[in-house]
Amino acid sequence: MKAEQLSVFLENRAGRLAEVTHTLAEAGINIRALSLADTSDFGILRMIVCDHEKAKSVLKDKGFTLGRTSVVAVEVNDGPGGLDEVLQLVSRNGINVEYMYAFVQREGESAVMIFRFDKVDQAVEVLQANNFTIIPADRLCSK
Repeated sequence: MKAEQLSVFLENRAGRLAEVTHTLAEAGINIRALSLADTSDFGILRMIVCDHEKAKSVLKDKGFTLGRTSVVAVEVNDGPGGLDEVLQLVSRNGINVEYMYAFVQREGESAVMIFRFDKVDQAVEVLQANNFTIIPADRLCSK
């Protein structure tokens, strides 16, 4: 029930992000969700892509430094308190959110949040036990 996220380490200079997106576009790889964080020297682009093996290959061929991380995609009620409900549950269970970002869903009345938890397996168990929908990796790329 975990999804694989690619992290690309980028020098903080003009055009470097465009090199990543161009490389993926040329390879026919769709980016489904992303987050970009930066410091003065470098950035970390975190992405959920459709065909992460191919993405890893083409990005490595272009000289990018990559990391791989397990994340959890959770359906969250798209209304006041929806995100808070998840955060209160994991907090009560001693699970820390290291970072998170949103995923746009084309249909339905829920939002999807991508979470990086410090205790990924425990988070999945707790969320499922409390009737939260965890979106499997293969469904993140279905249309």
